[in-house]
This record gives sequence, C-alpha cells and structure tokens, in this order.
Amino acid sequence: VYLDGSLVADTCKFKLVFKPKLWEGKTLCEAGTNRRWIGYDITGEIEAWKTTPLYKKKVTEYIESGETPEFTIQAVSEDKHSDYYEINKGEAITAIGCVFTDEIPLIDMDTDGDVVKESLKFGAYDLAA
Repeated sequence: VYLDGSLVADTCKFKLVFKPKLWEGKTLCEAGTNRRWIGYDITGEIEAWKTTPLYKKKVTEYIESGETPEFTIQAVSEDKHSDYYEINKGEAITAIGCVFTDEIPLIDMDTDGDVVKESLKFGAYDLAA
C-alpha cells in the first residue's frame, strides 16, 4: 500500500469498497423492479503499525490552513503464494481524493508495551486501475 507515493511498509490490512447508488422503479412494460446505477460511493480502511507521525502532521496542517487533506492511496497485490497470482500475476488499484472520515489517532500510549496499530477509514471520489 502506498500513501501519496510513500510505501506504508507495515500495512496489516487494506480494504477498498465500491458501493453503487441505485435508482429503483417500475416501468410500464416490465412486471419486475428495474434498477440502474446513478452514482457511487468509494470507501476504505487502512490498518497499519504506527511507524510515522504522518496523520498527526496532516491534522496539524489542516488546523493551520483550513484545507481538507486529500490523499492518493495505491494498493498493489503481488502475493506469489496466492492462487489468484497464478492466473492474474497480481493486481493494483488507486483510490484518488481520499479523505479520512473517522477518528484519527494523534497519540496512543499503552502500558503493555505493545506496538500501536492504527486503523483509519476514508472515502475517495475516484478510482484508477
């Protein structure tokens, strides 16, 4: 997973979802319900071990400038042990205009000595394959 071109080296999990917005209605010549895509929503979640203060930096920049930070996130799957890889030799997708949509952890200390894992939800306005 790459965030604005920088490798998020310790990514644990990445999910990107396309959800169509639907129009549903009846037409005169059909007994069933007709459906058409009239838009979409792209959402995702990235989970990684905390290794940099990137998100804190973006929050600080927003507070100072008032400009919503947008990211480009690219996911590349090259798992050579996957059955999918045998057929397709991997895949890649890029989410464009990503904006975080949930809590952004700025600092997370714990007495157990565990490595901190960050999970951030986002929305995007476009995709590139």
